Amino acid sequence: MDLSIVIPCYNEVDNISKLESEFIPVLNQLAATRSVEVVFVDDGSRDGTFAGLQQAFGASSKGNPAIKIEQHKVNRGLGAAIRTGLAAAQGDVVVTTDSDATYRFEEIIPLLERLGLDVDLVTASPYHPDGGVMNVPGYRLVLSKGSSLLYRLLVSWRIHTYTALFRAYRRKVVDTVPFQSDGFLAGTEILVNGLLMGYKVVEYPTTLHSRVNGASKAKIMRTIAAHLRFQGQILLFKLRPVKPLPNSPDLATISSESAARRIQ
Repeated sequence: MDLSIVIPCYNEVDNISKLESEFIPVLNQLAATRSVEVVFVDDGSRDGTFAGLQQAFGASSKGNPAIKIEQHKVNRGLGAAIRTGLAAAQGDVVVTTDSDATYRFEEIIPLLERLGLDVDLVTASPYHPDGGVMNVPGYRLVLSKGSSLLYRLLVSWRIHTYTALFRAYRRKVVDTVPFQSDGFLAGTEILVNGLLMGYKVVEYPTTLHSRVNGASKAKIMRTIAAHLRFQGQILLFKLRPVKPLPNSPDLATISSESAARRIQ
């Protein structure tokens, strides 16, 4: 399988028609030149999202594109949905993206074009000088930009956006980069841990749009607290780069990986 596209969904029944009208043409364009599968993950929706996905897309592991629809019986969080989707994905390259088209589906094609032979991960970056945002609530931008700024100071200044779900990963990144969070921190964990493990990351400057249907599922205070805890772990890791940290198996694992890479 050349390409897997993982799309987590939670109470997104109102966006299924948008998925049909805007995602399917892009999917067909991609399938014309490579083998493609789509992995939808319904994260315990209570509004009929799972049935809506089945009606709109069916589910077949054969054909091109192939469609898989995974389901959590209860809501477990975005990170858990990403974990389920990545486990089900078989592609040499894996794209993760939002179901609400806050990053336009047609952007998948130029995103993939940035994944050169020497690149391991491409991440969407609305906060890049060449990126932008449209109609996104100001308070969300303050929180997201502020969080990304702290990660820039702690991890890598050249990366402008740390909080986007819209990304393309090579299989080796999916298979080797650990992350713990079941919540919205998960995408940032993957990016940070990948950078600390020495994988080459490039940004794809693009525009972040406000969602048209439904409401964001992010729990703001819980997400802020998770980011602050993770940033504290990164700071300790930076200060003691080859010593395992208590209650932080991800960074402990990365510490060992980083030491091994330096030895090599």
